[in-house]
Amino acid sequence: MSLVFPESATSNGETTRALVIGYGSIGRRHAEVLTDLGCSTAVLSRRTMDLPLAFNNLSEALKAHQPQYVVVANETDQHYSALGQLAHSGYDGIVLVEKPLFMHSAPLPENTFRAAYVAYNLRFHPIISRLKAELEGEQIISVQAYVGQYLPDWRPGSDYRSSYSAMAERGGGVLRDLSHELDYLTWMLGGWNSVAALGGHFSALEISSDDVFSLLMTTQRCRAVSVQLNYLDRVAKRSITINTNSRTLEADLIKGTLMINKEEESFQTERNLTYQGMHKDVLVGNSEKACTLGEGVDTLRLIEAAMEAAKKGKWVIK
Repeated sequence: MSLVFPESATSNGETTRALVIGYGSIGRRHAEVLTDLGCSTAVLSRRTMDLPLAFNNLSEALKAHQPQYVVVANETDQHYSALGQLAHSGYDGIVLVEKPLFMHSAPLPENTFRAAYVAYNLRFHPIISRLKAELEGEQIISVQAYVGQYLPDWRPGSDYRSSYSAMAERGGGVLRDLSHELDYLTWMLGGWNSVAALGGHFSALEISSDDVFSLLMTTQRCRAVSVQLNYLDRVAKRSITINTNSRTLEADLIKGTLMINKEEESFQTERNLTYQGMHKDVLVGNSEKACTLGEGVDTLRLIEAAMEAAKKGKWVIK
């Protein structure tokens, strides 16, 4: 099924034209998913690519392809300039920026975008969606989230030491790379209020970025939230445990299971499911689920507050 813009945006119902900026592993995934969804997908990259629609200049890509949807999926330290170039070009379609939004929190450029979002795709994981629904009206007592994956296993066939993840100066590090947890927790729990943290480069990995971070947070809906993120687990883990006054909810996002008290349910969690759901939602228009630019900036502020807390050994209040 081909995705099209709503009648108000494209009067002739033509197939959506998409442009993906960046063609690393995540850029390729976005391009593959959009093509599978029926979009006419072009790619902008410095690489030499054997693709039907490939560009190495943004102005040329905008003029020739006239995209209605642009995905910014280049390196983290290039996101801000790419978004600024789009804004200054007068582009007025929909934009999706890969997470994290920028390397550092910064004012958003003046723009005429129809809408703009950050690609925190785990909001579209069926277990996260279910958890958010289950927690409506509940008094949440404690939350514990954990995510870990061995960095050298992330991109098979490439040297982890040359990836942007390994380089602090390019926006790498586990706190930014695995900030999905920070996004979906603040989304479910009403935003963060304060944070304490420990973290840095603790392992023997040959990187300049942080490989371990542990956060303790207070949020609007829960006063005891703990999060651990690392580049070290040889067996990937991604889990969350929530205690309310009446229930314990335990989710395993790798296995695709959710246990509420002692009843377990399994969910479909194939590789591109969350990306498909995110793109479909954003393309329909007026998304109430996708992460907004403002929410993306707020997550960056949480990341920076956690780094400050770890450096100074104190709580940082929002």
